[in-house]
Amino acid sequence: MNIVISKPDKNKTRQKRHLRVRGKISGTAERPRLNIYRSNKNIYAQLIDDVAGVTLASASTLDKEVSEGAKTEQATAVGALVAKRAVAKGLKDVVFDRGGYLYHGRVQALAEAARENGLDF
Repeated sequence: MNIVISKPDKNKTRQKRHLRVRGKISGTAERPRLNIYRSNKNIYAQLIDDVAGVTLASASTLDKEVSEGAKTEQATAVGALVAKRAVAKGLKDVVFDRGGYLYHGRVQALAEAARENGLDF
């Protein structure tokens, strides 16, 4: 008798967590949602107005302003960049959406850099 032990798909469990959180939070034009997506190589941040369904500002490690370096350093640069772009458009208050990821490492670095550069959440 063969018993196969299968590990749960990490991304599926993250997506379930994200949907659970998204049921409770939503972005508006006055207070957009700061959404984070983290892949193995890159990290992306967007300010989203869920009412109109538009992205108000975004930044990622693919932008020219973000330099090479460790992933946490890149996440810090992305957080600072998205905050600067948001403040330039007159947005200060946001709702933080960690995308189902743990508030740790790159996600935490991005959030703290965004706070230091003028975003309130």
